[in-house]
Amino acid sequence: MTDDRLQDKGMETRREVLGDAHVDRALASTTAFTADFQDLITRYAWGEIWSRPGLDRRTRSAITIAALVATGREHELELHLRASLRTGLRPDEIKEVLLQCAVYCGVPAANGAFAIAERVLREEGAL
Repeated sequence: MTDDRLQDKGMETRREVLGDAHVDRALASTTAFTADFQDLITRYAWGEIWSRPGLDRRTRSAITIAALVATGREHELELHLRASLRTGLRPDEIKEVLLQCAVYCGVPAANGAFAIAERVLREEGAL
């Protein structure tokens, strides 16, 4: 796929998963310094990886949540918890992902993730 096609596909997927409001905010805050990074994540993360046919978006969301818990990326975790509802994960499935994380990432990491998830799910009207 050409860079332009990856950019277009990436932007489409990024908007579907994260929502227009988030993507619009990210793009509006793009500076000359961050423009190349925005291009990279749109083409690579969203155009190449999230758009691949090998896994459905629900599975990709579950994996992403687990990776963010494991690496302590709470800001991104909040974003992807919201996105996971768009990709079809149910609150009970998110809970199961976080329980799995408690075993493999540690109880303190899962404890923090549960607090974030409960807040986000309540804000989104999912609890």
